[in-house]
Amino acid sequence: MLKAVLFDLDGTLVEQERAAALAVVDWAAQYGIKGPDVAERWAVVSDRHYRRYQRRELTFDEQRRARVREFLGLYGDDTEIDAIFDGYLWRYEAGWQLYDDAIPAVRRARAAGLHVVVFTNGNSAHQQQKLDRFGLTAEIDRFISSEDLPAGKPDPRAFRQALTLIGVEPDQALMVGDSLTNDIQGALAVGMGAVLLARSGQHADIGVRRIASLDELSW
Repeated sequence: MLKAVLFDLDGTLVEQERAAALAVVDWAAQYGIKGPDVAERWAVVSDRHYRRYQRRELTFDEQRRARVREFLGLYGDDTEIDAIFDGYLWRYEAGWQLYDDAIPAVRRARAAGLHVVVFTNGNSAHQQQKLDRFGLTAEIDRFISSEDLPAGKPDPRAFRQALTLIGVEPDQALMVGDSLTNDIQGALAVGMGAVLLARSGQHADIGVRRIASLDELSW
């Protein structure tokens, strides 16, 4: 019997990829970095160092500094690099948007008697900022950041600890997210149910339950 649904945050409830792309183009231009592939190059650099943070190789602040140093080729001290990153950060945060189907999906889950959890790999404070801004904090039962767990998604330890925190067995929980690796494969590996949110039609014919909108979620 299903008792809980765990929603990923970025790319699932909150749109931040486009925000990052727009922010970096404007920010990078200040440092003479321009061109049609700026956003793509930033995404590659960001992903590489963010994964290091998820593996506990870097702190959250250290991965930010590593991104700036590699992308801009600047090697000032930490205070200088933090100030430079802030120029990107405020642009990025200003671009966050709540998906139209997010709150309706969360409300349907709670109306069905399910325990609703946001389970994210992001930094706790940064992700809480998103929840508060868009009114999601009052719409969910629990927020879990893997930053506070032994490991991040898709590590089985992250999923097992999250299930322990909410007091359900794997077969009583459903993971909903946009990452095939982090959300879906990670959840399936520990015996949870999983639904891949493929808003752009990605990952066709992969053999897992797949939806194009949270409006399609059913229990």
